Amino acid sequence: MTEKNRVFGVGIIGCGLIGQKRANALGSGGKLIACADIAIDRATALANRFNAKSFNDWQDLIAMNEVDIVIISTLHDSLAEITLAAVNSGKNVLVEKPAARTSAELEPILWALQESSVKVHVGFNHRYHRAIRKSKELVISGVLGELMFIRARYGHGARLGYDKEWRADPKLSGGGELIDQGPHLIDLSRWFLGDFSEIDGFAHTYYWNMPVDDNGFVLLKTPKKQVAFLHASCTEWKNLFSMEIYGKDGKLDISGLGGSYGLEKLTYYKMLPQMGPPETVSWEYPMGDDSWAVEMAEFYEDIQLDRAPAAGLNDAYQALKIIEKIYKDSGYDHCA
Repeated sequence: MTEKNRVFGVGIIGCGLIGQKRANALGSGGKLIACADIAIDRATALANRFNAKSFNDWQDLIAMNEVDIVIISTLHDSLAEITLAAVNSGKNVLVEKPAARTSAELEPILWALQESSVKVHVGFNHRYHRAIRKSKELVISGVLGELMFIRARYGHGARLGYDKEWRADPKLSGGGELIDQGPHLIDLSRWFLGDFSEIDGFAHTYYWNMPVDDNGFVLLKTPKKQVAFLHASCTEWKNLFSMEIYGKDGKLDISGLGGSYGLEKLTYYKMLPQMGPPETVSWEYPMGDDSWAVEMAEFYEDIQLDRAPAAGLNDAYQALKIIEKIYKDSGYDHCA
C-alpha cells in the first residue's frame, strides 16, 4: 500500500458527542481501532459500532502500535496532558479546541514538537464549513480588496442546569463562554486578518449562576489597525452564528451553521464604482455539515505530505493568549 493510499489507524479518547462526530467522519482514510473514556460504557458503545477495542484508561490506547492518529475530545483540563503523552509516543494528534485551559499548558507540547516529526492539528472545524471555505476562497481571490474589519457573533441559550455542568467549573474548563465558543471566532478572525497586536475585551456573567463568564466581548487589532469585533454568548436565546467580513471593495455575510443555528448561507455584496446598492450573490448550503469529514481528510493529507497542519497548535496558543488577556482584565483569571 502506498503512503498516498494508506489507511490510518485511529484512536478516540473521549467518546461523548464530539468523539462520536469524529468517529462518524473518519472517511476512507482512517479506521477506528480503539476508544477510551473514563465512562467505559460510553467507550464500549462507540467501539462496538466499529468493531474496535475499548478502554477506560487513555494510556492503554496510546500504547497501541496499531494507532497512528489519536483524536482527543475530552474535557479541557486533560486535553494538553493527553496530547503531550501522545506526541511523546510518536502519535499524530487531532485535539479539539481550545487544546488546553491556558497557553502555558501548550508550551511543553510546542517544545516536544520541535524534536518530533508527528503532526498536531487543532479541531477548529468551523474553518471547514462550506460557507466559510467559500469565503476564504473569495478573500484570497481579491474581490473584497484590502480587508478592513470583521464583525462576528456566536451564541446559544444553554439549557436548564447549564450552570451545574463541567463548563461552569473553571478547574475543568479554564473559563466560560469565551473559552468555549470564543476560540472559533478568534481563530477565524486570525485566519482572515492575521495576527493581532492589540487585545481588548470584557468577560462577564450576566445570567447564569456560575463562577465563569456567560458573555465575552472582544476587540482585536492587527498592526495595520484591521479590527475584529467579536461577541460570544450563552445568553443568546436563539442560537446564532454571524460573521461579516468587510473589504474596501465589498462585504461577505456568513450566517447559520445548520441545525439549530439555521440555514448556512453566504452573501457577497460587491461595491459598485458609483456606490449605491451593491451587486449581490448568495450561496445556501441546506445539506448536512461536512466540516468534520473535510477537516479529517485534510489532516490525513498533512501527514502523508509531511506538511504543517493549517490549524496547528500555534493557532490554539495564540487564541488562548487573547482569551487569557481578556480574562485577566475582567477578573476571571481562573488558571493563573
